[in-house]
Amino acid sequence: MLLSEPTAGMGGCRPGLLPMLLALLGIAWAEMQSLQLREEQAPMPGALSRKESFLLLSLHNRLRSRVHPPAANMQRMDWSESLAQWAQARAALCGAPAASPVSASGATPQLGWNVQLLPVGSASFIHVVGLWFSEGQQYSHAAAECDPNATCTHYTQLVWATSSQLGCGRHPCSGAQAELEAFVCAYSPGGNWEVNGKTIVPYKKGAWCSLCTASVPGCFKAWDHAGGLCEVPRNPCRMSCRNHGHLNVSTCHCHCPPGYTGRYCQVRCSVQCVHGRFREEECSCICDVGYGGAQCATKVHFPFHTCDLRIDGDCFMVSSEADTYYGAKMKCQGKGGVLAQIESQKVQDILAFYLGRLETTNEVTDSDFETRNFWIGLTYKTTKDSFRWTTGEHQSFTSFAFGQPDNQGFGNCVELQASAAFNWNDQRCKTRNRYICQFAQEHISRWDPGP
Repeated sequence: MLLSEPTAGMGGCRPGLLPMLLALLGIAWAEMQSLQLREEQAPMPGALSRKESFLLLSLHNRLRSRVHPPAANMQRMDWSESLAQWAQARAALCGAPAASPVSASGATPQLGWNVQLLPVGSASFIHVVGLWFSEGQQYSHAAAECDPNATCTHYTQLVWATSSQLGCGRHPCSGAQAELEAFVCAYSPGGNWEVNGKTIVPYKKGAWCSLCTASVPGCFKAWDHAGGLCEVPRNPCRMSCRNHGHLNVSTCHCHCPPGYTGRYCQVRCSVQCVHGRFREEECSCICDVGYGGAQCATKVHFPFHTCDLRIDGDCFMVSSEADTYYGAKMKCQGKGGVLAQIESQKVQDILAFYLGRLETTNEVTDSDFETRNFWIGLTYKTTKDSFRWTTGEHQSFTSFAFGQPDNQGFGNCVELQASAAFNWNDQRCKTRNRYICQFAQEHISRWDPGP
């Protein structure tokens, strides 16, 4: 079907001759037209496949991320089936504007159009979009104008910053002397607005995403994007909770269902504490006095070790073997104690002095250690956004080395660092360190004083 009416800006050519002229001269046009969107419209015959739609949308966003100069307010596009239906209807008319039925809402959104007519089989839709973008080589962003005798309106519509919805269609049609194919894309909101007869610039120049508005404050950048695109932050935390956990987007913390724990609810937790208190954050038990093991089911028989240090009645035992943080925690618990809790400067000073002297004697029987450092029972809890002792208490005293902690969320466990005079450092929990177990007065009271 041939064009049934002249197109604005084309000099009023006869409708039957226009498609052929466009095909022969390689001319295409972008046109603004006020059209009704109809959400509940039946699928059009010959509509693009889901894969083709995805590829066209991805290409548009990729090209929009590569404009030069960079765009500060370029929005990410989403696919619209309503626009795709309108584009398909217009393609079926060889690019002529389709009729605009009135919807119940009465809204008439301004749409932007890119239309191309080419001989059948001469180009793919991906190639056509590339041709539209290549018009940017003839466009000057600083002057906000196209080179003389050149066409840039397809380019400016494709990279119009506030156009956030896209729909495209393709359809063969008959010309006067050749078989043609119509390629049509519809954009909402449209672009190519003019002031005093001159088209305004399609986007604001600046650092990517630096001028995103409050309605689209997120910044999207795919692996194949050169810059970021403003988007509605569907998930500003850039994370998801597994096993039906609920994400609090205000705090970026997962609330896990019963039986699961971990930052992403990824750890199945079925621990039952026989003689102890369950700690949901770590999916572990804090044992009652006299019991140890993973489930606090093992009766601890005292005495089992003489104290390396006694500080204010508490007993501190320094290991001669190495383990990960959680391995060390379980070994202390298996003996009826906990990883050391340093809650005063006095305890810190005495331990630092003792460990400094211990280093000179090299009293290590297990060679499988990675550092000269020692684990204590302090870890960073993302759900609490703070460091907590193994027993769940918030630390009131700190002795972090200068510049520490420096990698919260990555080094979640705390060690006494030899190179920093045994002040504290946050470290990866999988590091194999020696460790310090602590037994409080209530533990020691169970010990048999012996002969």
